[in-house]
Amino acid sequence: MKKLVNIVFLSAVAGMAFTGLAQAADDAVIEKYNKTCAACHATGAAGAPKTGVEADWTARMEKGMDTLVASVTDGLNAMPPKGMCYDCSAEDYQAMIEYMVAPQ
Repeated sequence: MKKLVNIVFLSAVAGMAFTGLAQAADDAVIEKYNKTCAACHATGAAGAPKTGVEADWTARMEKGMDTLVASVTDGLNAMPPKGMCYDCSAEDYQAMIEYMVAPQ
């Protein structure tokens, strides 16, 4: 019985640690989004797909994540190359796209 309690306790602690790491990652993504992407994507300025609006993202997501990341990297329409985040990696762009696509 004591082993079972220990296993349950350790599982709970591990779950809380993972949740904490995920929250820190989410906070970093949101911070970068707010500094760069939000200027256009929060309002749909210059035709940008609005954050959290599924209809704005459906056709874009069908192109695949690699294509979306390439569009950010190279620039597309009114969006400048790197989407105003000049120190972002491809992984950062993907995380911010995933954030923008998600219902808010």
